[in-house]
Amino acid sequence: MSREISRLEDQLRRAFVGEAWHGPSVLEALEGVTAEQASVHPIEGAHSIFEIVLHLGGTYRLVLRRLNGDAAQLTPTEDWPPVASSSPASWLEAVGALTQLHADLLDAVAHFAEGRLDEPLVPESPYTAFTQFIGVTQHNLYHAGQIALLKRALASGHGA
Repeated sequence: MSREISRLEDQLRRAFVGEAWHGPSVLEALEGVTAEQASVHPIEGAHSIFEIVLHLGGTYRLVLRRLNGDAAQLTPTEDWPPVASSSPASWLEAVGALTQLHADLLDAVAHFAEGRLDEPLVPESPYTAFTQFIGVTQHNLYHAGQIALLKRALASGHGA
């Protein structure tokens, strides 16, 4: 694995699993969140933690399908899937699916040719492979911050 690919993979991992310098990763932010808490909207007009987890999965699916040559944009439902069930089993399934998508992208990045990083994943996209990969990292961190704020709002009794 090239140095640049290794660095991208490391940043993806840190933003999702942990050891990010800025604060909690996605999984760290999700620690201790129950299905009930994940389903609540403690801040008016904001998405729930459950909705954010499903949204993150949509972004991973987008980049993974671009890696497979599919240029289709996310539909609104793929971008922000509805929470079909707020049961504990559904919550665990959603977090598990997101974790698997993360592992799939890490594997794809590890096997990506460094010489293609400055090329679009699909011709229809204005974004390079590098931008797509680092964009998932940035997207994860943005939403990890939202999750942290939603958890704080839940702890202060909002939306409970």
